[in-house]
Amino acid sequence: MHAPFRSVWDEPRPSDPPPRSWRDWALVGTLVPLAMLEGVLRSDLAWPLLSVAVTVGLTATLLWRRTKPLLMVAIAFATTAALALLSDGALTETHTIAYLLLLPYSLFRWGSGPEIVAGAAILLANIGFSVLSGYNSLADGLGGVAVVFLAGALGGAFRFRAGARTRELDQVKLLERERLARDLHDTVAHHVSAMAIRAQAGLAISASQPDAAAEALRVIEAEASRTLTEMRTMVRVLRRNQPADLAPGRGVADLHDLARPASGGPAVDVAVVGELDDLTPPVGAAVYRLAQEAVTNARRHARHATRVEVRAVVDDTSVHLHVSDDGDTSAMRSTVAPGYGLLGMVERAHLLGGTCQVGPNPDRGWTVTAVLPRSAEPGVTT
Repeated sequence: MHAPFRSVWDEPRPSDPPPRSWRDWALVGTLVPLAMLEGVLRSDLAWPLLSVAVTVGLTATLLWRRTKPLLMVAIAFATTAALALLSDGALTETHTIAYLLLLPYSLFRWGSGPEIVAGAAILLANIGFSVLSGYNSLADGLGGVAVVFLAGALGGAFRFRAGARTRELDQVKLLERERLARDLHDTVAHHVSAMAIRAQAGLAISASQPDAAAEALRVIEAEASRTLTEMRTMVRVLRRNQPADLAPGRGVADLHDLARPASGGPAVDVAVVGELDDLTPPVGAAVYRLAQEAVTNARRHARHATRVEVRAVVDDTSVHLHVSDDGDTSAMRSTVAPGYGLLGMVERAHLLGGTCQVGPNPDRGWTVTAVLPRSAEPGVTT
């Protein structure tokens, strides 16, 4: 029992609780007239004015249920317990006050570990007090525990789901950073290898040159070899000891390969405009992979699509990529979250100082648009 309790106690608060919105005010604005209407229509309320006043007053706790979940639970359930004590159990709660179940839900969804433990203790103490005081039977108390903690369990389930989603997105970003590191390694290793070869050639003819030149060439060769060894060690760690991929990296010049026909899929038209000679390899690789992922998604998910257009325009400062299809923009497709492949491409674009947007077209199909600087410095975002 110690380990599960410790894991709950150490749980931090989620870092992104939704801010108060019009929906919260609409909820409160709906509950207030409902409570008043119930007070008018119900004849079994011993103190109808007080019951309605408590129900209406506690609706304010819903406005802070995400940012201060423990405090709202304490206020709400301490208030109901105190009023039950003062009225000697004669205060009849309204049906509308069932909205208080949102508070244990919010406690387990948005509270920290200590807040959850303290809030659970308050809830149990409230129910236990009502049973021991004779206001509720044991069966009613057990039922109350079940209902309250069912609401809390629902909040915990949504919390776990959101946490799993966040961890998956972080993993996607981490993998994309790893791929970027591989591309950087391949690019720099190419230049360093050329430096080592030139140093070896200089050593071959060093007999006719001064000794200082030969020593300089030895230094260059040693430095280049040491740099390659260190970089390969670093990338081996990033690749989790996987073997190095010796295949040449892809770039903008390889976009035309995406036009190869696929069985049963839409036709892919590729157009590349502009000079590609001095385009940096990380940017070229990012453009190719983003286009490849967009085309793959269109072939898999674009219903009734007949055509996918890939257009890359290279100007003096940037590379503009536009990939669109003419498939159905159905409600089902528009509500699906972007795949992890595209999320990874968005992360790569940001790392290179660019932007990437994905969304439906006004009439038909989906579009992926990216803008990357020609000479990006990886790892620096704008």
